[in-house]
Parts: sequence; structure tokens; C-alpha cells
Amino acid sequence: MRDRADFERYVEQRSARLLRTAYLLCRDWATAEDLTQTALARAWLAWRRVGANPDPYVYRILTNTHASWWRRRWRNEVATGELPETACDGDTAAEIGTREALRAALAALPAKQRAVIVLRYFADLPDEEISAIVGCSVATVRSQASRALAKLRLDPAARAAIQTGS
Repeated sequence: MRDRADFERYVEQRSARLLRTAYLLCRDWATAEDLTQTALARAWLAWRRVGANPDPYVYRILTNTHASWWRRRWRNEVATGELPETACDGDTAAEIGTREALRAALAALPAKQRAVIVLRYFADLPDEEISAIVGCSVATVRSQASRALAKLRLDPAARAAIQTGS
């Protein structure tokens, strides 16, 4: 992996995964996008030195950059005597409540069913990949998904969330 084309292929293949990792580190999508962009820019500068498997190198850049940003932001934080106002209309509050109800319903599912639902609907993976990740057959993935959705439909809050598309 020494030339520009290799780097471009790497970015195309890995940017979504790097972005999800960055989000899990900082819990903010805008910051995660900045963090991913910074990590890829730093990786580009060192691309000729990176070996055949650049993932460890790029993930290390990502985590080190996050740590330095976190430390820098922490030093600059200023305490105030007043809390900022939060603007939240009724629709947003209802949407947040619905999402929290769905998260609680997902948390109540058994681990394998929850993994199948998250990988299928959140990560948008096909059943074959889910079966490889979870370690079961494709038929088991489908039956676990069916059972999990049946349980979610019995939960009134989760059913409302599924119907509204949240």
C-alpha cells in the first residue's frame, strides 16, 4: 500500500467503519466526522511508511487524536453559574421518548436476537454476513430475527416506534 490509488481504495472501503468507531469514541457525529477526516489526513502523510495492513496504524491515529482532542477540550472548559437553555419542542421530546423505549425493548432481547436485529437493521448487513459474525447458520439468523421482531411487536412502546419508523 504505497500509492495514491491504494489510499483511495482504503478510504472508500474503510471510511464508514472508521466513522462509526470515531462516533463510539466521542458520541457526537460532527466531531466523529472531523476526527475521521483528521485521522485519514495524517495517515495520508505517512502512507508510504504504512505496511500492508494499514488498519492498526489508522486506528491508532484515530484513538490518539481523540485522546488529544479530549484533553485539549477538557482544559478549556469553563464552569458557569447558569445552565444553558435547552430548546426542545413537543415533537422532539416525543421522538426521544420513542427512541428510548425502542432502546429499552432492544436491551430486553436476548443477546443473539439483539445482535441479529442491530446487524440487520442498523448495520444493514445481509443474513450471510450476520451468520458469519454471530457464528450460526443463515436459517438461525432468520429465525432469531423473526422471534426478536415478534417480541418487539408485543412491547407497546417498541411497536409504536416500529410503526412510526424511528
